[in-house]
Amino acid sequence: MLLCDIGNTYFHFFYKGRIWKEEANTLSRKNEDYRIYYISVNDRNEKKLLESHNNCLNIAKYIKLDTVYQGLGIDRKAACYSLQSGIIVDAGSAITIDVMQEDIHLGGAILPGIESYRKMFSNIDVLRLDFNLNVALDALPQNTQDAISYGCLNSIILGIKDIAKDNFLYFTGGDGKFLSRFFKKSIFDNTLVFKGMQKAISQNNIL
Repeated sequence: MLLCDIGNTYFHFFYKGRIWKEEANTLSRKNEDYRIYYISVNDRNEKKLLESHNNCLNIAKYIKLDTVYQGLGIDRKAACYSLQSGIIVDAGSAITIDVMQEDIHLGGAILPGIESYRKMFSNIDVLRLDFNLNVALDALPQNTQDAISYGCLNSIILGIKDIAKDNFLYFTGGDGKFLSRFFKKSIFDNTLVFKGMQKAISQNNIL
């Protein structure tokens, strides 16, 4: 089963436990023999996939999440659909936090990602510094580089903790593995979206 999660920048593929990503201008045609089950948050990139592969099926309509949240992206839906209960944190250019309880999506929040914080400070000359991601969070910083690093990380970590309470956290996304180390009750799993897609395919018998 070949799965594809189409984002705004990359096409993320999953096949037999292996994950890789491709860009639109270098999208491979090597998988034409397989049906590609996909979801997409970008219409232009979806069109690129359909132009380069003949056998594709958008499975978004099969991912039916019990939620009243308006505008929830299909990638977030798929990740949430993979779990019955827990907190899903997708840490990319933005950080999304979603709460699942007994197959019901209770809501979620969006924070800037680490790279987004970097871009915010790039407009201020004296704060255009690399982040020190190893900054100590148990003492006040004593230099500007550590101060902006501390502010960035603490705002993200405390924001997640405030929502998570004592619940188990499932991290995914580019910065997910890094952020998961700040939480004892957590795991990093970069297959959450694909697990949600597989669940939808299986439950709806669409193979």
